[in-house]
Amino acid sequence: MIVRQAEAADAAAMSAVLQPILTGWNSARRGDAATVLAHYIAHPDRLSCAVACAGERILGFQSLKVARARNDYDLPAGWGIIGTYVAADAGRRGIGRAVFASTLAAAQDANLAHIDATIGTANAEGLAYYTALGFQTWRALDGAVGKRFDLPAPDQTEGT
Repeated sequence: MIVRQAEAADAAAMSAVLQPILTGWNSARRGDAATVLAHYIAHPDRLSCAVACAGERILGFQSLKVARARNDYDLPAGWGIIGTYVAADAGRRGIGRAVFASTLAAAQDANLAHIDATIGTANAEGLAYYTALGFQTWRALDGAVGKRFDLPAPDQTEGT
């Protein structure tokens, strides 16, 4: 498995990962290739969009954006917004940890202090995944949980 940054040509393969997940959530969100390209790969607030690949197949991806003022998630400006999607038949292979390593490096490069993951309360796997990475619950929303990862201040990181 390799982890790399997503490219425009990956949109259809990423959509193939995302569509079944959205269907399983009974979500009205769009997950077609054009939406994946606009919302994840080419989004102007993108800091990272890491894909995990086995050969030519994309097994999963993780998006990191910076929250701007008046964002859809009601987060403070400057926070990171993370989303993780792994193909159903590719779970339990370390994909989530692999893409998070890339995402964490991008968050540190952007000097983020916090990353938010908003997870549906019914998504037990997602809640467990983010908890295992060190995200802590910081708010309860209608049908969702906000989990926050706190990054060390740049002067508190190793080697400074």
